[in-house]
Amino acid sequence: MLSGTDSGNTPDGTDHGSGSGDEGFRAELSATERELGRTFDPGRRGVIIPVVMLLLASCLLLPWVGSASGWEILVGRSDETLDVGLLPRLFALNAAIAGLVLSALALVTRRWAMAFLAAFGCTVVTFEGMIAIWSRQTVPEAGPSVGLLIAVVAMLVLMVQWLKIAWSRS
Repeated sequence: MLSGTDSGNTPDGTDHGSGSGDEGFRAELSATERELGRTFDPGRRGVIIPVVMLLLASCLLLPWVGSASGWEILVGRSDETLDVGLLPRLFALNAAIAGLVLSALALVTRRWAMAFLAAFGCTVVTFEGMIAIWSRQTVPEAGPSVGLLIAVVAMLVLMVQWLKIAWSRS
């Protein structure tokens, strides 16, 4: 007489042999492993990044160039006598895209691809912001105001946080 363990069954009657159930379990495990490989866990950066994003959004209410606030520069409604120029406008638009939209998408989806995109975008926009400050310091009209300076620092912090997340993949 054969015991339950000789036929691939355990004493409780469940089959743990090399049947089709085992292949299905391995396929499901492999799919789960691939899915986990595509996502990241931001850890404490998951709190820092939204706070900095809120600071960046708040900077749009502060003056950036002379008396023109960030949102006025973003939508192109600043005073014409200030002669804001292209660089602060470009920084305002790209900071909204990379600092707010891409960062939010990366945090919500937790995908590595979005984290790399947010890291790259925030890096480029940080340098745009530094050039925007420089461009305002070299004109006789209104120079950079507190909102523009804080926005560049916020983008710098976002850049560092996203680069740390992106580098943690390797």
